[in-house]
Amino acid sequence: MFTIPKVSHLHSGNLTAAAEILKGSEGHPIACNNWQSRFPYAPEAAFRIAHNGKELFISFTVTEECTMARIREDNGEVWTDSCVEFFIAMDESGYYNFEFSCIGRALLGFRKERPHAVHASPEIMATIARYPSLGTANFDERHIATPWELTVAIPANALFRHHTDSWDGAKAKMNVYKCGDALSKPHYLSWNPIDTPNPISTFHAASGRWYSNRESVRSNGSNPTLRFPHPPLPARFPSSPSFPFPRISSSTT
Repeated sequence: MFTIPKVSHLHSGNLTAAAEILKGSEGHPIACNNWQSRFPYAPEAAFRIAHNGKELFISFTVTEECTMARIREDNGEVWTDSCVEFFIAMDESGYYNFEFSCIGRALLGFRKERPHAVHASPEIMATIARYPSLGTANFDERHIATPWELTVAIPANALFRHHTDSWDGAKAKMNVYKCGDALSKPHYLSWNPIDTPNPISTFHAASGRWYSNRESVRSNGSNPTLRFPHPPLPARFPSSPSFPFPRISSSTT
């Protein structure tokens, strides 16, 4: 089982401190280059993850040859910038895509199939805390000699179609990505493999169907863990869509 620790003293009001706390946890590489023949460039990317019951904390670290941050608003085309993404499906009704540029601009959508997204309101977007090491000012593509980091805190009620206020006891499927569609070296990396012929722009697969290895995740309430089991589960969700998401399950005991 892949375990996401529950760390009660993580606080979204101090993401600088949260980022330092997360550095003490295991890093997980975002290193599956699913379309290497077409997109050979692969930056180094990894994430660390934990929750405090109310919020899910993800800290990304990226080293890449070119970095860009042109998108100025939330729910814009952040995938065209240097971007990291977290997709999660709580059930078969659809999935959420949380996407973040390197300066913390965010996109949050919910959909069952790729063309039919409902985006989160500005009020919901404002609840997602973000701490980008590069600051929040826009810039054109440039070379940055050192890794950049982004730490985010996602409250459970950001899952706006599921009316939940806790990550404890959650059951879901998920995957994590690094992309940069409009960079001079475009790339499409994932944490868990995706078996589709094309990236289809930020990993939304054609006809809502996703193929991949998947894992389960379990979040414990009293016990400080969220769990993602290995080995991977069957590659297709029973009804459309099937995602490249590991399964997440969560326990309150």
